[in-house]
Formats: sequence, structure tokens, C-alpha cells
Amino acid sequence: MVLSEEVIAAIARLAVSEVPGISGLHGSLIRDLGQILGRKGGGRGVRVEMGSREVAIDLYVHVRYGRSIPAAAQEVQEKVKEAVEKMTGLKVVEVNVHVKGVTFEEAPERKGKGLGDL
Repeated sequence: MVLSEEVIAAIARLAVSEVPGISGLHGSLIRDLGQILGRKGGGRGVRVEMGSREVAIDLYVHVRYGRSIPAAAQEVQEKVKEAVEKMTGLKVVEVNVHVKGVTFEEAPERKGKGLGDL
């Protein structure tokens, strides 16, 4: 059975989406253009390097303000490793989490108000 990098990336994206405090994956214009031009690697926010029985994954994430960044990164590593190994049978040798930013959520009572409305 041969799995593509895109399949591994999809599994990793799904696992990341289950981690509280991760607001999303970070794509870059260069990486997105590479996908359009046919360069493999997993797509938006995920880079996958595969061997015959092993895989290394790089994830580029945004963390919500207030969530411990080290704890979030560790949970991402654990969930991605577990999901990929369980679903593919491949050995995950690395899960590198690159925090590209912190996102802030507006308080509900502040949404839509300008500076003069405070």
C-alpha cells in the first residue's frame, strides 16, 4: 500500500483541529504556490516528508491567546503522531510544531464598536 503525502497531511490537519487552543494552520504564499505548481508536501500549514516506512511532519499553527504555547504544541505533537500511526501504520519520527502567531478573539460586547464607541 502506498500513501501520498496529501493523505498524511489530511490526517494531521484533522488531528490538529481537535486540539483546544489551536486557532488554525498557517499557510504561506510560497507554500501555496508550490502546491498549485505541483510541488508535493501536504498543503496549507503542513509539510510532510516520507520514507518507505517513516514520516516526518512539520506543522505551522496559530495559538489562541491565553492557551499555554508549550502545552498546545505538545498536545499537537501527541495527537498527530497517534492519528498518523494508527491510521497508516507508518512510524512518525518527528512532529515539529512551528507557532506562527497568536490569535485574539474579541469580547462579544466589543464586536462592531469603533474606538469612539467605547
